[in-house]
Amino acid sequence: MLKMSKINNFVPFLGLLVFLTTGFIINLQAQTTLKDACQDYFLIGAALNRAQIFEEDKRGANIVKTQFNTISPENILKWAAVHPQPDRFDFEAADRYVAFGEKYRMFIVGHTLVWHNQTPDWVFKDAKGNFVSRDQLLKRLREHIYAVVGRYKGKIKGWDVVNEALNDDGTMRQTPWFKIIGEDFIAKAFQYAHEADPDAELYYNDYSLEIEAKRKGAIALVKNLLAKGIPIKAIGLQDHNNLEFPTLAQEDATISDFAALGIKVNITELDISILPDPQGFNGAEVTLSFEMK
Repeated sequence: MLKMSKINNFVPFLGLLVFLTTGFIINLQAQTTLKDACQDYFLIGAALNRAQIFEEDKRGANIVKTQFNTISPENILKWAAVHPQPDRFDFEAADRYVAFGEKYRMFIVGHTLVWHNQTPDWVFKDAKGNFVSRDQLLKRLREHIYAVVGRYKGKIKGWDVVNEALNDDGTMRQTPWFKIIGEDFIAKAFQYAHEADPDAELYYNDYSLEIEAKRKGAIALVKNLLAKGIPIKAIGLQDHNNLEFPTLAQEDATISDFAALGIKVNITELDISILPDPQGFNGAEVTLSFEMK
């Protein structure tokens, strides 16, 4: 069993899914809340959808503000949602998200500035449909990050700057970001985010880091950023578990290896499946799926 007291940098954020079923009633006022139970160890958080952000889902919003002290958005800060067209930003939902966090005195996290999914084609292509140059894409990246991070400077305290840039073998994904800019697109994104808000914590986020090869790739990435003087504060660990993966040894090694670099470990997603896993699907790759028969 992993003892939290032995790892100083263990888990500043923990995302949980809360399920309420018929016949199982939680008295939120009578019981110790999750955030109070964990207050000596780490912040504990939840990802919010639009209905909770706008408090249309009153039950869900009440659970969030009662039980948690840090929040992350599901989709409203991803590029396609907040910057759908070259000359148009849509900050309505993002503004409400930040206002929700401020209202209930939460540590607000921004997710995510750079990802290969949920990014419009116009980001990578010109008006004729041709891929843009490295300089043009860097310009678009800088303008986007300056606009989004700059708008919430001093309010959003931590950013998932780059999301899921590695393959499971630890190599770089062949995304448009990588193909057009090169491997330094990650360092550039962190640089721009730090320039836009020098006080914000900056994170790299990924899944299946319990796989040794992928973890080694992420460790090399973090070391490269640190060597360049880029202030990466934490690794975001998406903990998508089943009954066989990861083992306690893999989980312990993952947290310990990153802590040894002097950065923190954020558990940015946490779920445990009890279903069979016939294809060895142990990650969060959105392009993969299978049907149970």
